[in-house]
Amino acid sequence: MQVVLPRSDVATSFPSNQKPAPGVAGGGGAENTESEVVYLVTADSGIRKGISSCLAAQKIDVMSFATAAQCLDCTWTESCTCLIVDAHLPDLCGLELQRQVSAKANLPSIVISGPCDTCSVVRAMRSGAIEFLLKPVDQEALLAAVHSAICRHRQLRARKAELTKLQHRLSRLTPREREVMELVVSGLQNKQVAAMLGIAYITVQIHRGQVMRKMEAKSFAELVQMAIRLRARRHSIQNF
Repeated sequence: MQVVLPRSDVATSFPSNQKPAPGVAGGGGAENTESEVVYLVTADSGIRKGISSCLAAQKIDVMSFATAAQCLDCTWTESCTCLIVDAHLPDLCGLELQRQVSAKANLPSIVISGPCDTCSVVRAMRSGAIEFLLKPVDQEALLAAVHSAICRHRQLRARKAELTKLQHRLSRLTPREREVMELVVSGLQNKQVAAMLGIAYITVQIHRGQVMRKMEAKSFAELVQMAIRLRARRHSIQNF
């Protein structure tokens, strides 16, 4: 069995000249407020042990699975996470597992594999992989990929939280206030909105003020940015 890490001493230690990225577990900074969990799926027990030891040295927890079924049946944590998946699994193609997990949990993923064709690499990247590493996996490349994946997942969670907050604010608007908001952020003047909706100019001003207050927008430019983010969300899930 080929060892996952190229040197026998790297599974439990970290080079003294390489430091964790800022904000990542092991850095010792004030930003380390969330636990970090990596999901590892490979049938190779040696690889599971090697990667788990390597990440444990960085204070990153690992949930490891020998099969795709075990991974799909697990309860997903809310911690910042990424998926490391072997392209060759006994019960399901690793790239198919990667696709299913990405659709289910929107996790950045890292694919590890033996020699493979270009099509497999392209497929993995299209399904959300941020890195495709060949065995035996280089420790520094693995750690860099994991740090990058965790940071990306943290950003995704932050954007999701912001969208949830905006959607809550949007839900407080009346149907007429939504109409006014859609029209004014599209660039129409108040008098044009009044003419289109068949209401008085002063009524448009009142609705516009209510929109600004309920959306908690400090400026019209900020309201426009909120609308852009909400429209992007609507186009992706069709529930604006």
